Amino acid sequence: MVNFTIITEFLLVNFASIWELQVLYAMFFILIYLSTLMGNFLTIIAIITDQHLHAPMYFFLSNLSLLDMCYISVTLPKFIVNTLIDTPSISLLGCMAQIFLILFFGGAEFAFLMTMSYDCFVAICYPLHYGVIMTRARCFWAAIGSWFTGFVYSALHTSNMFRLPFSGSNVIHQFFCDIPQILRIANSDVYNTEYLLLAISSCFLLLCFVLLIISYAHIFSSVLKIPSMEGRYKALSTCSPHLIVLLLFLLSIIISVLGPTSDSSPVQNLLIAMAYTVLPPFMNPIIYSLRNQKIKVVLIRIIRMALFPKKDVSSPKKIKRTKNV
Repeated sequence: MVNFTIITEFLLVNFASIWELQVLYAMFFILIYLSTLMGNFLTIIAIITDQHLHAPMYFFLSNLSLLDMCYISVTLPKFIVNTLIDTPSISLLGCMAQIFLILFFGGAEFAFLMTMSYDCFVAICYPLHYGVIMTRARCFWAAIGSWFTGFVYSALHTSNMFRLPFSGSNVIHQFFCDIPQILRIANSDVYNTEYLLLAISSCFLLLCFVLLIISYAHIFSSVLKIPSMEGRYKALSTCSPHLIVLLLFLLSIIISVLGPTSDSSPVQNLLIAMAYTVLPPFMNPIIYSLRNQKIKVVLIRIIRMALFPKKDVSSPKKIKRTKNV
């Protein structure tokens, strides 16, 4: 029998051999991570605290912001810590958890984007029936279904990838447990089964993409029928941010699945990974918050209240009264 060693941990690749460059990478990703958390957190706070934002579109947007916070927290904190302490390693269980959470949050985010696309379709094409179709109960069950879809999709892929022990190389040419990199060192049986699952998932994504094209064709045809320019602009400003985010997310998925993986170019691997792990969560609050006038007004009010709190003027008056007595 041939001797082999079962892998219990993986070695991640540093993107710089010089300590100063490693610290520079870590500081750059810390800024991106904190900016992403702050942007998505402020979006959630704005939607929760303002009664005018308690609508289906903003309910789905708050879930999307929560998913973005969780999605980027799966990879970046571990990478930042490994870079600063110069220990590029991750356990087998940690790698399994990373892949499960990436697929879970990514699958749930795509399901929410599809739900938001349907919400936009109903709001523009059937505005008189919007309140009847998008009820609170249906929105709640749509959100539950989106989270459950991400969980099932993630459990299916993760259980398949880790059902057999790894016995080859334990070097991952990425700053986290990337799925294409894991498949390169996986067992041949796992490799074939996983690519079959990915092929089925790609067909499902293609079907969703066709449905999105059809729905947005109806949306833009309905927008062009609006007589006033103000009405057209309001309708386009409602659905255009969602379309931008959806195309950005689909593009990142295509890059992650079809993008080349290189052993000799770590910077290329870093840029490809950033396209689908960092860029969508970082861009989503910018696209939604800066292009949505209602959210922008609420955010400005929240920032003003945080920076310039109102002074309590009742206590000095009470002091003066006690002095007069």
